[in-house]
Amino acid sequence: MISPAAAAVFWALAATATALLPMRFQIVPGLALLLSAPALIFWIGYEYGWFWTIPAFLAFASMFRNPLIYFWRKARGLPVTRPGEAERRQ
Repeated sequence: MISPAAAAVFWALAATATALLPMRFQIVPGLALLLSAPALIFWIGYEYGWFWTIPAFLAFASMFRNPLIYFWRKARGLPVTRPGEAERRQ
């Protein structure tokens, strides 16, 4: 059976490979990674102790900060823009 640490390494490799894809091809694998990360973080906490969920969650939040900010703003009814869109307007 695979350990949570090995699963986290495979998840990180998949995230790296996804980041190398053109933006239009990142949507589906990125969404799968985004949805699988909480389960993986919970699994890490269950197997190794809850202390290790903090760095795992911070790494997850760092990698997906722009989509998480987008969904947070959209859920609250605030105006949403794409990253870098405000700089291009000027």
